[in-house]
Amino acid sequence: MELKNLFDPRVKEEIIERINKLSPQSLPQWGKMNVAQMLAHLQMPIGSAQGIHKLPRTLFGRVVGPFAKSVFCGNKPFKRNLPTDPSFVMTNSQKEFEKEKQGLIALIYNFKEENIVNKTHPFFGKLTAEQWSLGSWKHLDHHLQQFEV
Repeated sequence: MELKNLFDPRVKEEIIERINKLSPQSLPQWGKMNVAQMLAHLQMPIGSAQGIHKLPRTLFGRVVGPFAKSVFCGNKPFKRNLPTDPSFVMTNSQKEFEKEKQGLIALIYNFKEENIVNKTHPFFGKLTAEQWSLGSWKHLDHHLQQFEV
């Protein structure tokens, strides 16, 4: 898998084009989230990188996260149905598709190297701006594939 740099404006546009192919009726190929919940879920780590979302570090994340960091920014695709940090879980609430879609797109447009203020991921620990970029693209790609776009 070739990772892409989410700081690159062309890569952002490609991701946003894929997001714009989603509809409220889009169905997942795996997992428990509906499309609006998935869009809300994707906002959490990108917002965390920008200091918008304050996500807690758990003891489990502090212990296991640094060892799993290579999964976040490595070339292998994420496996389906991996466990999700409780602060990223969206299946317990209803989300409005258009609001979540526009919120995610705004965060992606604002995802610039100079806006990465949080150097600590809530699970993986210390990340460079490049690791945030590659891992964020990979996470977006994973969930867009989940919804076949």
